[in-house]
Amino acid sequence: KQVCPELSIINIGGGLPVPNSLYFDYDYDYMLSEIVLQVKKVCKEEQVPVPDIYSEFGKYTVAESGSMAFSVLQQKQQNDRERWYMIDGSLMTTLPDSWGIGERFILLPLNKWENEYHRVNIGGLSCDQYDYYNSEVHVAELYMPKLDDKAPLYIGFFNVGAYQESLSGYGGTKHCLLPSPQFLLLDRDEQGALTSSVFAPRQSVDRMLDVLGYE
Repeated sequence: KQVCPELSIINIGGGLPVPNSLYFDYDYDYMLSEIVLQVKKVCKEEQVPVPDIYSEFGKYTVAESGSMAFSVLQQKQQNDRERWYMIDGSLMTTLPDSWGIGERFILLPLNKWENEYHRVNIGGLSCDQYDYYNSEVHVAELYMPKLDDKAPLYIGFFNVGAYQESLSGYGGTKHCLLPSPQFLLLDRDEQGALTSSVFAPRQSVDRMLDVLGYE
């Protein structure tokens, strides 16, 4: 995409898809080999030196570093066919690509795996009609465990570590003034035990008012 003849460098940008065996099985060796082959072919035709190739495969590199967890607040029956799980957050503010470009993330229940499953739509807390995640937009039908009175159902979106936070922004003002969620860092200690620490607390009302210029 960008060529510097003096240094013989070409930047081919990004775009390498995220490894996700739940939906797609990509042949990365073929993709990368084809890129190199096409660059060499054009250079030969134009009789110019073959450049060093640089890339920016951000999503492929860091998508697995982040995930987002929600709890289901309540179940809502919209009509005879539509069942909604209303979560304690907004998909529009925390996972903007889910509605903006129809991005598919790995979505799994975090508990109640032994419960019976049924088809649902996931709805966010904002007032916007597009604040949802369901099977009409996404290829796979969306099945989640049935709710019970024992404990809340928690759900997780995975492979969100590439662009979602940079797009939604942390600590600013979001759609419908929904606060930024709490951010945790998960790691393993020297013995291999899982550890966690709070990177940033949940955004407070006072902090949001301060961003808006109120004292």
